[in-house]
Amino acid sequence: MVSVNNSLRYSQKLFLLLVLFAWALLACFLTFQYEREKSFKVIQLNSSLQLFNAKMAEAIKDGITPEEFLAGTKLPFDSLRVSVISPDGNVKFDNSAATLPHDSHLTRSEISKALKTGSGYTLRRHSESTDRTYFYSALYDGHTIVRSAIPYTSISLLELLKADRGFIYFMCVVTLILIVVAYFATRKLGTNITRLNNFAKKAERGERIYADESFPDDELGEISSHIVMLYAKLQEANAECDRQHLLVLKEEKEKIRIKKQLTNNINHELKTPIASIQVCLETIESHPDMDRSKREEFIRRALENCHRLRSLLTDVATITRMEDGFNHIEKSPVNLSAIIQECFDDARHKAPYMEFEIDIPANIIINGNHDILKSIFSNLLDNAMAYSGGNKVTLCLTSESPADYSFSFADNGSGVENRHIQHLFERFYRVDKGRSRSAGGTGLGLAIVKNAVIFHDGHITVRNRHGGGLEFDFTLSK
Repeated sequence: MVSVNNSLRYSQKLFLLLVLFAWALLACFLTFQYEREKSFKVIQLNSSLQLFNAKMAEAIKDGITPEEFLAGTKLPFDSLRVSVISPDGNVKFDNSAATLPHDSHLTRSEISKALKTGSGYTLRRHSESTDRTYFYSALYDGHTIVRSAIPYTSISLLELLKADRGFIYFMCVVTLILIVVAYFATRKLGTNITRLNNFAKKAERGERIYADESFPDDELGEISSHIVMLYAKLQEANAECDRQHLLVLKEEKEKIRIKKQLTNNINHELKTPIASIQVCLETIESHPDMDRSKREEFIRRALENCHRLRSLLTDVATITRMEDGFNHIEKSPVNLSAIIQECFDDARHKAPYMEFEIDIPANIIINGNHDILKSIFSNLLDNAMAYSGGNKVTLCLTSESPADYSFSFADNGSGVENRHIQHLFERFYRVDKGRSRSAGGTGLGLAIVKNAVIFHDGHITVRNRHGGGLEFDFTLSK
């Protein structure tokens, strides 16, 4: 015997499950709605009977007999049974019984509730005296109990308590519409799952998977597309595994090469001035009868290289100190405006042919290190004076926030080629090596500037200005 369950697709199983769930939900909802509606109608019915009971109790209190009241009053329901009962449970009047019942009515539910709370009702109870089933409602006014009852054979009662069939039909139609929608949705879902299943089988067989597999434009289709794309990328990653391994080895070798190159650069930068000093001194020593003017020229060259060597050692020590000892360098409130003014005054003495313009407020106070802050502006000025080729330098405060100050330092020189921009802050990087050395530069000035800015929780960028020259934009934390 063939199993029907195994022959069904996932989408069909899901559809049947949704159908069963929909009908079960509908049954629960209709049951709940019926009980809710029934409770409301019972309360409404009891309120109508209580109103009638109150009128009759008031009439009896005014001396009108039950027979007279019923004769002169239109009953709210057909076949209405009316009883008058004393507080001790004895029936004094009943318009439907041939003979008055002799048993006590205190045990009747609606009577006991009325005696306790003033009113009560019983939804359904069979009467032995009339052999009919009634809905009872009783009222106690402190003197007399008036009870009215409607038989379940009454058309008005049946009409009042019956369920709203229109609502039931409406909910059934809505459920059928939802089932139709669920059918199309599960069929579309089944298509996606079938395609995803085919992909899984291809992957299991190790077949080539392409990222351009088509899926429907929905969430499951998007997930399926992502899975296929990830698997395709995994295949490509496996194919690239060896090349990636070689690339890692190459990167490690490159790191070693860069470190070695940096060491060689430092050695070379140190050897050049030392060799020059040695040549000058040896020449003077080997020619004691040298002309005085030539002797002074060699001495001057030796002194220049001594100054260059001192500058190089100072710069190397400065940048090493900043990179290796950030946590050990003390900070304190510093008047940055005074430092800037001092650096620009020194620059005016060094380059009287240049124009220096400062646009910053007085008494800018930041928490920093005096010497390191000074190295920022002195190195920027030295770089502009030595290499910009311009005749004007400007420094201005561009903005201020609660956390930091933003500055712009610019010259009106020729700038540099764009290929050099990203390397300007590297150690010993020179745009024009011959010109830099002839100007006495160490190749560390801008590297010191960058590290000094970072030490003060800032950042720095450089770009070519539209009108010519370089512009450095940087921030310094307050």
